[in-house]
Amino acid sequence: MKSFEVVIVGRANVGKSTLFNRLSTRVKSLTFEHAGVTRDFIKDDVCWKDSCFTLVDTGGVSFKKTDDIILEKTRQLAESLVKDADLVIFVCDGKAGVLPEDMAIAKMLHRLDKKTIVAINKIDTKLAQENVYEFPKLGFSTIIEVSAQHAHGTGELLDSIVQEQPKKKNEIVEERPRYSVVLLGKPNVGKSSLLNQLLKRDRAIVADIPGTTREPLAEKIAFYKENIQLVDTPGIRRKRSVNEPIETLMVKSALRAAEDADIVLLLIDGSQESLVDQEIKLAFYAFTELYKGLILLFNKQDLVDDTTKEQLEKDLKKYDFFLKKVARLNISCKTGANVGKIMPLVHKIWERYSKEFSDEELNLLFKDALRTKPLYHKTVLLRIYSVKQVRTSPITLRLVVNQAHWFGPSQLAFFENILRKKFDLIGVPIRFIVRSKKQKKK
Repeated sequence: MKSFEVVIVGRANVGKSTLFNRLSTRVKSLTFEHAGVTRDFIKDDVCWKDSCFTLVDTGGVSFKKTDDIILEKTRQLAESLVKDADLVIFVCDGKAGVLPEDMAIAKMLHRLDKKTIVAINKIDTKLAQENVYEFPKLGFSTIIEVSAQHAHGTGELLDSIVQEQPKKKNEIVEERPRYSVVLLGKPNVGKSSLLNQLLKRDRAIVADIPGTTREPLAEKIAFYKENIQLVDTPGIRRKRSVNEPIETLMVKSALRAAEDADIVLLLIDGSQESLVDQEIKLAFYAFTELYKGLILLFNKQDLVDDTTKEQLEKDLKKYDFFLKKVARLNISCKTGANVGKIMPLVHKIWERYSKEFSDEELNLLFKDALRTKPLYHKTVLLRIYSVKQVRTSPITLRLVVNQAHWFGPSQLAFFENILRKKFDLIGVPIRFIVRSKKQKKK
């Protein structure tokens, strides 16, 4: 059942994203003192006084057509959202008063016959209080004074939103996503194009300009009767290439989205003859530090010739010790080649990522391995007294041993390899927690 959808609109830099962040409990929009920071839309489910609705933050737009590709796509996307909305929150800057752009947006909302609440933002300033009498000329009956930054009036705004919702009996509560999948990669490798293909609709703005996506975009998708959250992220460049404050925020938001996800789809430009340092670092970071399921998607296969393919495979060999653990797929977002294989592969990775082992099979496997090939610290035999899986997603095993500090990376790699030989765990990391056996007091 479609939830009640509330869309925030307004011209650029009036505080829409700040208001969204104030009302949203989980998703956070990127805010920065610069016009046009938000381009795509982001959304979150908000609950207030036993009522829930979907809140959508749109890009700051002028609803006039423009030759600028990004601004025009942002305008089209915002207008489409407004048409589908159940309720519109029209945010205006109280300090500026009513500007011609505000009147143009009001005219569009009246033409669409949209239920609208005007939110006069920045009301905590003297100038805004002087301008408050200008806003009735926008033609809407419900006007609420707010300060998104200081939470003034947000309770009244939420009350008004809830009052506009139709009363529904036996409402079906939408199931929360079973797991989250994030799209990660450098700028302009095809993340937004892939998101649109997987959703089978234009969700993200796509243009051949690096930095088109500025903040994580989350959408739900149903696959194998499971709700999955897909998250597109801004492109991540090397630190020394990031020289603007807004891009620093974009990179941080992308990495934060990776931390919150279960599975990472790392998109790589497959038309290049080698992996760049940034890509292999992102792969290692996702898999060995964040312990996320990982699939490498080599995009742009429509541009790959035999020479390029041979050179790339040659370059990848030096990372074979790592790449043999992760899943790989060659795709083309342009032609759609192998895009249909992505979600079935994601499903397999999730099954492995959430796999449960019995204590008995783990203990037999690891203890037999040590009997077959004993490990020593200097001349002392390494012993495992017990193995227990303490969590899934990621697979986390606790080893109780004779001396924990003797079990370093090479020893743990030995046990990881034993587990991988026994079970198909391609694409998922294995985390070990090592504890020394407590000695009985004499």
